Amino acid sequence: MSTDHRDDRAASFDRAAAVYQATRPSYPDEAVRWSVPALARDVLDLAAGTGKLTERLVALGWHVVAVEPSDAMRAELTAALPDVGALPGTAERMSLPDASVDAVTIAQAWHWVDPPMAAAEIARVLRPGGQVAPLWNVRDEETDWVARWTEIVHRGDGLETSYRDPELGDAFTEPEHATFHWTQRLRTADLRTLAASRSHLILLPPDERDALLDEIDELVATHPDLRGREWIDVPYRTECYRARLR
Repeated sequence: MSTDHRDDRAASFDRAAAVYQATRPSYPDEAVRWSVPALARDVLDLAAGTGKLTERLVALGWHVVAVEPSDAMRAELTAALPDVGALPGTAERMSLPDASVDAVTIAQAWHWVDPPMAAAEIARVLRPGGQVAPLWNVRDEETDWVARWTEIVHRGDGLETSYRDPELGDAFTEPEHATFHWTQRLRTADLRTLAASRSHLILLPPDERDALLDEIDELVATHPDLRGREWIDVPYRTECYRARLR
């Protein structure tokens, strides 16, 4: 997969920011607390998107600044969290001063970055001893309908966008890892909308996208765990990593 195509995929969320905000899951508080030191004061939520993680950081009491490259995603964040400073920028280049935050979170985004450049820029904005935490929400495919939903959504998708051990380089300690299990309450009708928020589908030609989304509707209408139900609990694992600046 070329870097250009990866960048196109990352930029695709400009087209579906409202859908992303409406259906993508939040993050469980226990995962957020694990990812950010309790004594931290200023937290940077990097690649903050529409503010799904930002909202939990604010609710748990930290002073948060958000950096997000997409104008459309950043507008959704500002609408939801008008008191949070939201700046344009990327993991590789941001306008924050040196040593200005105690912790950096980067949710659902480390797979879009250039690891060496991002690690160096994160190290620049962290205060001595500061912490970085890449984290991902991952659907639990041990549930049959979730596995079938995922197969439809990623059919023909050649880009690996799931969680992985983050490459942080020598500036950081060896990352620690923790997993948190939880569920998102969602209307079954929104499983189509959730699928439509995926970068693979956003970039498909309309006829191909509609065909896959129609398969999602068929799954909802026929699977015994979904058929006839208005609401469903979508099982997730939040996969978290954290490392300290040396």
